[in-house]
Amino acid sequence: MATKGKTILITGSTDGVGRYIAERLAAGGWRVIVHGRDRSRGEAVVERITQQRGKARFVAADFSSLAEVHSLADAVRGDGEGLDALVNNAGLGTTGVRRELSIDGFELRFAVNYLAGFLLTRLLLPMLENRGASRIVNVSSAGQQPIDFFDVMLTRGYTGVRAYCQSKLAQILFTIDLAKELAGRDITANCLHPATYMNTTMVRLSGVQPISTVEQGGAAIMQLVDSPALAGRSGLYFNGMNESRANPQAYDENARRRLRTLSFDLVGLADPLPRL
Repeated sequence: MATKGKTILITGSTDGVGRYIAERLAAGGWRVIVHGRDRSRGEAVVERITQQRGKARFVAADFSSLAEVHSLADAVRGDGEGLDALVNNAGLGTTGVRRELSIDGFELRFAVNYLAGFLLTRLLLPMLENRGASRIVNVSSAGQQPIDFFDVMLTRGYTGVRAYCQSKLAQILFTIDLAKELAGRDITANCLHPATYMNTTMVRLSGVQPISTVEQGGAAIMQLVDSPALAGRSGLYFNGMNESRANPQAYDENARRRLRTLSFDLVGLADPLPRL
């Protein structure tokens, strides 16, 4: 797809694969909205991009707070440049044995890895629809744990790995559900496992030896952002560069409906579709 004059928001783009794709896409002509919690790191990314004659700006937001997600959406809407693509990349890894809560009282990984992206996408959807041929990319994982709808916040049997894997599968359910909702409109939603154990801060903090590079993961993400071959194709899950299949729960219509209802309730938005 032509990139000159197009704007993309990449969450979690002050480090790792998010930073890599922000710099690469800016070099390719995209105007990039960089997001993260750390203003100094974010402004450093913007400076590197502008030094290479790219266009970028930074917006700070802590995804453990739904109020800050709203503030991020307000900043993007007030930007005046429109929005052509959204990459939901921000997230927490598997480290930590103690269950933690977000500012809003939700299990932290579910809140940061899934719920914040769900809310941000919903808030920015009108902007994306106004542009035409726009794309939503959710950066998930091959690590997937079926959602326990009787204990979504994992008050029992908590582990960091279980919390991470449940939040990542929730992203995939959301992607497929959103794609079905948007069918017939000029906007696509896809998700992927970019690469296994990339050489990122998140992976290193988990104590795992990296076995792939951010360049490999970045190429997979950028394929979903701008490959002409994916124009009009939506609701897909990719493992790296290849279309694949996610955990079976992702293809369970009832599970997707339950997650959708829960998500709208938790973020305090009205579902645009009638509930059955």
